[in-house]
Amino acid sequence: MTKEILSNVTIVDDHPLARMAIRSVLEKQQLKIENEFEDGLSAFHFLKDSPTDIVIIDVEIPVLNGIELVEKLRSSGFEGLLIVVSAKNERYYSKKSAEAGANAFISKTQEMGNIITAIESAQKGYSFFPFFLKEKNEMITDMQRLESLSSQEMKVMSYMLSGLDNQKISETMNISSKTVSTYKTRLMEKLGCNSLIALISFAHQNKLSKR
Repeated sequence: MTKEILSNVTIVDDHPLARMAIRSVLEKQQLKIENEFEDGLSAFHFLKDSPTDIVIIDVEIPVLNGIELVEKLRSSGFEGLLIVVSAKNERYYSKKSAEAGANAFISKTQEMGNIITAIESAQKGYSFFPFFLKEKNEMITDMQRLESLSSQEMKVMSYMLSGLDNQKISETMNISSKTVSTYKTRLMEKLGCNSLIALISFAHQNKLSKR
């Protein structure tokens, strides 16, 4: 674990043994577990006003499920890393997590140490959705790339194509410039674009309208 990795963690999972397993993995990397919640609504009320660096969220939690929690946190302007975990239907929930605005999805049926890999990737600005993104030797269509974007990333892309800079996008969407930069980095990676010119070319090829 590099020193740059953020350290304060909240775990949201209604299974005590699952929280224990996640806590064990994180504490071995000197990550501090600040809070644990058993349901999504309690976690949301706390996190929307609290600066937490990393949140590990199980999909199937009471009151407000994991995907809904991710959506509400992003809508409220939460800027921390959101890592979704589940033992069920990896490809489906990986896609839903990406669309909701999570940074990564980890399967509980595989090595839990993948959480550390996901955190390191997200901290560097990369998404981690191994069950949703195709294998490297498979062809990924432009439509699949577009479908991997969250609603917020789609909005940022639209404003970028209209020529707005980070500050204008920040003001228009009522989010911080830092959050705009995060969305831009993630959407550019998902679309396979390494520059604004590449993004404009991608939009033209796929007949994407500008705002």
